[in-house]
Amino acid sequence: MAFDSTKPTVQLLGRWQPWHDGHTALFKRAIEKTGQVIIMVREMPIDENNPWGYEQVWHGIRDGLQEAGYEYSDQYIVMRVPNIVDITYGRDVGYTITQEHLGAEIESISATKIRNANK
Repeated sequence: MAFDSTKPTVQLLGRWQPWHDGHTALFKRAIEKTGQVIIMVREMPIDENNPWGYEQVWHGIRDGLQEAGYEYSDQYIVMRVPNIVDITYGRDVGYTITQEHLGAEIESISATKIRNANK
């Protein structure tokens, strides 16, 4: 099965620095909805809060999802996008924007804490 851009797809947008178990939990929730996900990586200036470039982020996503049993280009793809800071839409445009609630244990996972622990 190959990723099909004409099929319904869930979008995940973030910095993913680093990809962690909370992101994997969010991905699992997303993939249940349509069977395929596009993970959009915001292009960020390299700084203390965003220490990795796109290639390193991409590898972290792929490695994390491969470990969880998902295959790149089958169930998901990754795309670099500009530093999106707002998603605006007009009337009914055929999609929804959903905030997933994954529970306190998952939501307490912090990429900032993970980065700081690895310094």
